[in-house]
Amino acid sequence: MSDAVIVNSSRLKSIVWNDFDRVKKGDTFVAICRHCKKKLSGSSTSGTSHLRNHLIRCQRRSNHGVAQYFSAKDKKKEGSLALVTIDQEQKNDEVLSIVNLRYEQEQIKSEHVGIGSNSLDQRRSQFDLARMIILHNYPLAMVEHVGFKIFVRNLQPLFELVTRNKVEADCMEIYAKEKQKVYEIFDKLPGKISVSADMWTASEDDAAYLSLAAHYIDENWQLKKKNLNFVTIDPSYTEDMHSEVIMNCLMDWDIDRKLFSMIFDSFTSDNIVERIRDRLSQNRFLHCNGQLFDVRCAVDLLNRMAHDALEALCEITQKIRESIRYVKSSEATQATFNELADEVQVETKKCLCIDNPLKWNSTYFMLEAALEYRKVFSCLRDRDPVNRKFLLSDPEWDRLITVTSFLKLFVEVTNVFTRSKYPTANIFFPEICDIHLQLIEWCKNPDEYISSLALKMRKKFEEYWYKCSSGLAVAAMLDPRFKMKLLEYYYPQLYGDSATELIDDVFECIKSLYNEHSIVSPLASSINQGLDWQASGIPSSGKDSRDRLMGFDKFLHETSQAEGSSSDLDKYLEEPLFPRNVDFNVLNWWKVHTPRYPILSMMARNILGIPISKVAAESRFDTGGRMLNHNWSSLPPTTIQALMCSQDWIRSELES
Repeated sequence: MSDAVIVNSSRLKSIVWNDFDRVKKGDTFVAICRHCKKKLSGSSTSGTSHLRNHLIRCQRRSNHGVAQYFSAKDKKKEGSLALVTIDQEQKNDEVLSIVNLRYEQEQIKSEHVGIGSNSLDQRRSQFDLARMIILHNYPLAMVEHVGFKIFVRNLQPLFELVTRNKVEADCMEIYAKEKQKVYEIFDKLPGKISVSADMWTASEDDAAYLSLAAHYIDENWQLKKKNLNFVTIDPSYTEDMHSEVIMNCLMDWDIDRKLFSMIFDSFTSDNIVERIRDRLSQNRFLHCNGQLFDVRCAVDLLNRMAHDALEALCEITQKIRESIRYVKSSEATQATFNELADEVQVETKKCLCIDNPLKWNSTYFMLEAALEYRKVFSCLRDRDPVNRKFLLSDPEWDRLITVTSFLKLFVEVTNVFTRSKYPTANIFFPEICDIHLQLIEWCKNPDEYISSLALKMRKKFEEYWYKCSSGLAVAAMLDPRFKMKLLEYYYPQLYGDSATELIDDVFECIKSLYNEHSIVSPLASSINQGLDWQASGIPSSGKDSRDRLMGFDKFLHETSQAEGSSSDLDKYLEEPLFPRNVDFNVLNWWKVHTPRYPILSMMARNILGIPISKVAAESRFDTGGRMLNHNWSSLPPTTIQALMCSQDWIRSELES
């Protein structure tokens, strides 16, 4: 730099120039570090933030005294250190000139950088940033947004800003680590796993995604859920290909041999389910020959029946909307409506409002409120013939009353099913049976309009009942407040003289399930181990060879069989019912009674963990399907899966 000229630094007010020489070469200014001779921009438009950051990281300069570069005038009155200062004269250059912001991307050799007692763990901070993005559905590109960069620089100038590609790599690393944790959980599980399958779409295009989630009861008798996969499904996939995708996911997690049941939407093809069941049955992985394998979502069934009811009310619902809009159209009309409400002595406090078509329960609430004002609307029709076209006739009001009662039942039952984040399978049977009984009555309605609607809903219900009634009944039996009594109460109402035979069929399924669990129970294996030793004369590795009571074990086993001792199942059914109360927790009951019913508790763990409903509480009344967040929908499929699964795992960890 023979033609370079060193500029007098006395005119430069920032303290950083004590460690830099400002050199002019032609029309360009360069700042040269006096410690490591690194060359940086010395232009006035570049400001001094990059120089200050370099001094903090400079390997040839001690960190001693670095704090002086954070101006004392920006300290709070309490004496806390402000991490960033901006010279008043340079604010326009350093903050407002966003276009000229430059951030040095020098590689940090040490992950821990300290200023006095303050320190920054760069790697941990990067992972915290990635976790934040995963947790809150933020776009990966936010790390390159100018506003985010300014915020981070002003908050913590020691943090080395990362690129979009880097934060994506960090997200993938988090996914890999969290996935390993889930593998280890599955490996140690004491029971079986049920898997739910959901279809998602993207808002921008017609892309479809298959989401698989595992549901199980852990060693502490807590019902848990873990997302497994979130894979792209091509619309051209055949049913064979669809089932193959699911099988590959199950085998990748090595849970195909641990599978108890799968939960599908009502519209999932039976052929897909059959192909998966056949594959698993070939290896004898399924209990009861797969009789309890195919489970359909109960809340999905309620949503479909509610859709039928609202479809039948389509014209009436539209008239109600127009009537409400008319009432709300002017203050004068609203005042007239209120006067009429006082005249006919309407006592309701419900407010008339237009529904949200994306939430079917809001349509129900709109119709329910309108029914409270039926007399008012009738008076309004007589006073205002011009608007009579969208005011309901008396027969329409009568039909609305009946169909709204259908919707009321569906809303109430849906709320019961989704009251808990992870409902156990025992709560569903009585609610589903009540709906069954109501459908039978609704089909007897003399109004063909109502009876035809009821028949349409009943057809959907019976398809569900055919697949799921056995599993629901077994789960109810495992509730110590009900046992077999709930079947004995409902089945005669549903089936009349055929009830006894059907109850016997359910009990045969229960006994078969119990016998299969008894074969694989630790209790059975310990007895068999002792008997094998007696037969071979070779000491078992699990027993002390000097144990003189091994013969007693054989004697006890033989005499117990000869005397016909009661099984877990027999003892459980013979004992009195547990009192019904609001605070009862069926999983806590089985946790306490596991020593008394070691085999039956294994069966309870697997049955009660079946997610009879897989719909989240926040989307239980949605009329559309699940939709992928637009911030992630354009990412590569592997990244989408990593983000969606990691989000579920991190949220579960935070909740626990």
